[in-house]
Amino acid sequence: MHHKNIKVIIKRQLKKDHPDWHSLTRKEKKALAKQVTEAVISNYNFKQDIDTPVEELVGIDNQVINEDIMTLDEMNVMVDDFYKNSLIDVRKLKTFRVNLKDSRLKFIDKLLDNPIVNRLLSYEGFTPSMRKLMPSDFLRAELLKAIKYPEIAYRQYCTDEYLGLDRKENREFIGLPLHKKEMIDHTQLSKFRCSLTFAQNVNLLVYILSSFFRSGILSGHILHAVDSTELYTDIARPLFITTIKDQKIRVYQDLDSDCGTRRNKRNKNKYFIGYRMHTLTVIDAKTGHSFPLVSLVSPGNHHDSHFLKPLTQLAQAMGIEIKLITADEAYHDKDGSLYEETGVTLITPPSANTKLPENVDPETYAVTLDDRCELPMLRLGCTSDGHEYKCNAASGECPRSCSCSQHRVIPLDKGVFQRIVVDGNELAARAIDIRKNCERPFNLLKHREGLEQIRVRSQHALISKCSITTMATLLLEMESRLNDRTKDDPQLQIFDVAS
Repeated sequence: MHHKNIKVIIKRQLKKDHPDWHSLTRKEKKALAKQVTEAVISNYNFKQDIDTPVEELVGIDNQVINEDIMTLDEMNVMVDDFYKNSLIDVRKLKTFRVNLKDSRLKFIDKLLDNPIVNRLLSYEGFTPSMRKLMPSDFLRAELLKAIKYPEIAYRQYCTDEYLGLDRKENREFIGLPLHKKEMIDHTQLSKFRCSLTFAQNVNLLVYILSSFFRSGILSGHILHAVDSTELYTDIARPLFITTIKDQKIRVYQDLDSDCGTRRNKRNKNKYFIGYRMHTLTVIDAKTGHSFPLVSLVSPGNHHDSHFLKPLTQLAQAMGIEIKLITADEAYHDKDGSLYEETGVTLITPPSANTKLPENVDPETYAVTLDDRCELPMLRLGCTSDGHEYKCNAASGECPRSCSCSQHRVIPLDKGVFQRIVVDGNELAARAIDIRKNCERPFNLLKHREGLEQIRVRSQHALISKCSITTMATLLLEMESRLNDRTKDDPQLQIFDVAS
């Protein structure tokens, strides 16, 4: 843990002493990284207790819950009040946008209300007269790129080829004038992403999720899943690297990124440089469809288990009701803290490294009291101490009934004896197996909406990029599935269902 604390101190000092870090040359950054790293290590006391917050040690201190985050109920009230108090029907005005031919853009245009988006992204003292382009215009530009042009760079996107006067559909969707040669520069989009606070990113997601949950896409049979994926940067060489007690400390140009271990899913290098995105998805158990809800972005060198609880707590702060989470064995609740602090039950495949407790049958997982006991015990339930069992022998069936305790508690572990016992139970097996469905949202986010190449240079900008990409995925999935429903019932209006 000391090597993580050293890395935090190095990063903190470089950011504090060099706020112009991104404008420095690589040679200057390399000299500073070496100087600061050697100074921190020489003065570091390895006997001290580490008092750095866990969130900072694992690189998510800029993604903590705060009072500015709105819940789904609060968002629904705000949206309803907006429509009730509006002097004009905003939705009717949008029908005059004659250049919108793409069904996806038409759906999203109807769903997004610029005044609500501007209210979510405004700050104290903000007035429309302060600028020609509003925050809603930049958000629409980001969504347009994610939906139609995910494979191109921002510099190429912000040209006449894609946003010129002859691109009337794109300009009308964003809100650019059709008769003036006004453009959005790629530096403006960069500043927009970097200007968004974590609460604003989350509130934008809550805004879209309020329509998503009210759309009727999900049945009443849902559960949630957590998984992660690598987001690698194109900066492969560290500025400086050193080894402390068999642990390597690397400093990169992007101070928040780090070297992580890649999942063995593709024929690529075992290691990657960048970040890991931990995402909570909702899975419809009836249809098998899965949808991304919210993510945390961490440096690539931290274990997945650190992010299960903060991700769950963030989702609950957004007003998302969670009862059961299914995940792979990298996420676990061995100490029971997830259930105690959030009330959420976790189920994972049994870890191969976790041994069965004594006197548990390896095939049937039947529990007996000791080596001399032959009758399987009856499970009473789960307590804070573990799974409680009692003797299941009938009266007079066991000759030891008067001399033994007839009671046993098996502590919670990462194997068979999780909070939900994975002992061949059909429902438990289905919950574990359906977790694989949450890989589909990652494929959509990375390959359809362009998150495979992150194209940003900082963790702060990447958090905004992930939020915008998640919004685009949810909007496209809503448009696709609600359009399918209107084909079956032509009287059903897409926007009425979504709102």
